[in-house]
Amino acid sequence: MIPVSEQTIKNSSYTATADVREITVAHSPDSDDAFMFYGLATNKVRVPGLKFTHTLCDIQTLNQKAHDGIYDVTAISFHAYPYIQDKYALMACGGSVGEGYGPMVVSPRAFTESEIKKKRIAVPGTLTTAYLALQLFAPGIETEVVPFDQIIPQVLEGKYEAGLIIHEGQLTYDKSGLHRVVDLGRWWQKVTGLPLPLGGNAIRRALGPDLMSAVTGALRDSIQYGLEHREEALSYAMQFARDLDVQSADKFIGMYVNERTLDYGPDGREAVRRLLDMGNKAGIIGPEARVDWVG
Repeated sequence: MIPVSEQTIKNSSYTATADVREITVAHSPDSDDAFMFYGLATNKVRVPGLKFTHTLCDIQTLNQKAHDGIYDVTAISFHAYPYIQDKYALMACGGSVGEGYGPMVVSPRAFTESEIKKKRIAVPGTLTTAYLALQLFAPGIETEVVPFDQIIPQVLEGKYEAGLIIHEGQLTYDKSGLHRVVDLGRWWQKVTGLPLPLGGNAIRRALGPDLMSAVTGALRDSIQYGLEHREEALSYAMQFARDLDVQSADKFIGMYVNERTLDYGPDGREAVRRLLDMGNKAGIIGPEARVDWVG
């Protein structure tokens, strides 16, 4: 098999000049994102003439900064995309998609789905896809924004009767004695028959078609490198695994970095369109989405 770095060179349609162009990349400090960007962050994957610099931020902050077009490539929640679509297009790789699983509402008590719709829920941000899915599940439900890594502790402290959890909390909530009331990925699949697209990577339109294509190809090769060199990529990602052991981190990464991360597939792309359309028609998302893919 041709090394990924060579594939990146051969597949790139961008012809570099003597000057090195910096590409600013921002993603969340999570094990799955770290695994995905491992090839680029460690120079295992390179594109001649391009230098990638990485910034780590929580997803709510990334969603907000994307409004100003600060980064060339940024991880975003799909919920945020309609608000930044004039500045960014979606990359056809790098998506986190739940195949019958996703964000969860958890509580110290085993509430029914009907009961939970009457509670105040701690949520990780109003532009997260988790929040969008929650509002589609329970229109008008009362929520309050809490940093994602504080939701489980604050629910346990009794500040909230329930919380909407994302990231590694999906694997650890039961160790704290919490009950899963609803898995929104499972609910979404029952309603639509589709996987739930949670987050993706967006690229600034101002880079121009050739450079957008080259950078997207580099990200795809980085994902491929991680999948083909799983042990070393997992070792790198463990520094961002937040209290997960190696086995649990590997499971979590497998949930959100896989073949669908290389390409959404027709049903994955349809799921993105359906999610944003439903959010718009329900009045949760103001702008109508114009979904443009690169790659």
